[in-house]
Amino acid sequence: MHIELFSDFVCPWCRIGIHNLFAALEDWSADNGGRKPSITYRAFMLNPDTPEEGVPFKQWAAYLTGGPEQMKRVTDQVTDAAAAVGLTMRFDRIRSYPNTRLAHRLLALTPNEHRTALTNALFQAYFEDGQDIGQLDVLESIAASLPLNEQTLAEQLAQGEGEHAVAWDLQRADRIGVTGIPYFVFESKFALCGAYPKAEFAALLGRMSFGTII
Repeated sequence: MHIELFSDFVCPWCRIGIHNLFAALEDWSADNGGRKPSITYRAFMLNPDTPEEGVPFKQWAAYLTGGPEQMKRVTDQVTDAAAAVGLTMRFDRIRSYPNTRLAHRLLALTPNEHRTALTNALFQAYFEDGQDIGQLDVLESIAASLPLNEQTLAEQLAQGEGEHAVAWDLQRADRIGVTGIPYFVFESKFALCGAYPKAEFAALLGRMSFGTII
């Protein structure tokens, strides 16, 4: 089974949806002789025009949601939804809303076997630790916490590598009509958009296994 996964590292629902998908995949793998699906991470940028240096998070979030009070309601809702599946969201620690293109390029340059770990680390760095994942030194530190050669990756980023892969992902998202994330494409046939619960992912995986999706 192959799954394409479109997401952005500043999207809290992406973190929740990806977590739920992988929880469902653990059960699917156990029921299918330990088979593991192949995952292709695709870049998507919620706000591609964000300055490279980022913007103040509270101001940006208030603008997007319609004001400070509405922002608090939204972040409280997301925090509760995350806690319900065992994830932590600390919006009070976030100071900057970053441009995520550099982070997407880093993921594109990372060996396939480490991309899930890096994705989770980037989500944690932003939503739990409040780190500015738009900055090269922060990304180097995150890479160093994993079995990755952060110096080599930093040199590749400085040379512009990874840009073509990110641009291709963004073009693919546009071609297939991705307008919201997280967006999951299964076997190039079936798509889901949203932070679905584990049970709904499990139901889809089960129908695909038995060929009952019409």
